Amino acid sequence: MGKFRWKGLFTVVLMLIVLGGCSKETETVVKKMKTHRVAAAEELNNRLIEKEMQFVIDIIDPSTKEIICTIDPKEMDGNDESFKAELKSWARELARGTESSEGYDQRMVLDKLDENGQIKKGKPMIILEEEELVNRVIEAMDRGGPVELPLKVTESQYSLEEVSQLDEVVIASYTTYFDSGVIGRAKNIELSAAAINNVIFGVGDIFSYNEIVGPRDEASGYQKAMEIVNKELVEGIGGGVCQTSSTLFNAVDQIGVEYIEWHHHSISIGYVPVGRDATVSYGGLDFRFQNPHDVPFLIKAFVDGGSLTVEVRTSEKNAKKLKGE
Repeated sequence: MGKFRWKGLFTVVLMLIVLGGCSKETETVVKKMKTHRVAAAEELNNRLIEKEMQFVIDIIDPSTKEIICTIDPKEMDGNDESFKAELKSWARELARGTESSEGYDQRMVLDKLDENGQIKKGKPMIILEEEELVNRVIEAMDRGGPVELPLKVTESQYSLEEVSQLDEVVIASYTTYFDSGVIGRAKNIELSAAAINNVIFGVGDIFSYNEIVGPRDEASGYQKAMEIVNKELVEGIGGGVCQTSSTLFNAVDQIGVEYIEWHHHSISIGYVPVGRDATVSYGGLDFRFQNPHDVPFLIKAFVDGGSLTVEVRTSEKNAKKLKGE
């Protein structure tokens, strides 16, 4: 009985020794595991930080709030001047468009009165400010995130209260003549005159003949007639519309507008004096001018038999300002 107790006590002591040894080894293992976990956590944290630093720049269309393109700074040339030149070229294409895509820049289409005297809205002028866009992208290089396109939108400048009074006084007028028996040419003059009739010119507004009249094609009702191409008279769709633009020029020139684009025919024409013409071609040469006065005016254009008349009208209270009195 005494031997058994001694053996049992020995066994217990031995187990305690063994367990004591295991406890130290277990503590070492736990410490190693903690070390590995800390290292793994640090590595993961470093990876997350590195990932956050790999930012991109999203270019946002302010009107739709959509991302139109994404710029990855890592893919850009490290040379600052080369990168800036690349940005300028990209901004220019974005603003002005390419052969396959339309740019953000849009010419103003002026409002006009319809046959019921109601205002038919045109379109504002939109300009993408290229230099500002380049500067915004460069500033975002160190942080990434969204960059909004800097679009300048200019609406026609006149008040609704003035519209009903704009046809009170004729302050300038010009008439040209044509052979009404030449059906195609007569029809084209009639259509283009109707297109510019009742156009409202607000303060600072810019007029584009091509934007207002639109394409001169069969779908728009234009017919074949003789027109000037490379100093020669050839038959084409829309011949005669230049008589409308030239008559318009001689009318608005009397009130002193600012010309933005104005071209002469390559040969002399008979319906206006030499140097008093304004040739146009859709998709090419345009006739554009701006109202520099601080009052609005109205354009009237009408055909009567073989004559085309363009008038500039405004309200009685504005007439003296437009006449320079």
